[in-house]
Amino acid sequence: MTRPSPPAGEGDSPLGERGEGGSPLQLHARSMRKEMTVAERLLWSILRDRRFSEYKFRRQVPVGRFIADFMCYSARLIVEADGGQHAESAYDESRTLWLEAQDFRVLRFWNSQILTQRRTVLDTLHAALADPSPRSALPSRPLPQGEREESRAP
Repeated sequence: MTRPSPPAGEGDSPLGERGEGGSPLQLHARSMRKEMTVAERLLWSILRDRRFSEYKFRRQVPVGRFIADFMCYSARLIVEADGGQHAESAYDESRTLWLEAQDFRVLRFWNSQILTQRRTVLDTLHAALADPSPRSALPSRPLPQGEREESRAP
């Protein structure tokens, strides 16, 4: 004998209390959280638990049909940590345009910048959070790789 489905919003997920189920995008985001790059782990160690600022950041967040590396929803700010595969990506450009059309600001940093120019990255993030306008003049493409700055703790 089968039991009827509970009314909407009641009962546990058939896959567990924490919602181990989910859409394919949610499942992919969950797996990406477990497989972060060294640069993503470093940036997350700074952004998590409001360590960087009073703003709450989340990691590997589904937004539409995309997954944002880091997102502060209240500031409408998305931060992307890009590896070499993003160097000439038309996909990234269209993705950024779509996210900006949803009133998000998108900041992109190369993984190498996060690892070697931490102060520059953090200063750029501070400036973005200080300017709540949805279309600030901050770069949405990774900063050009120039002189390397010595990595300093924030």
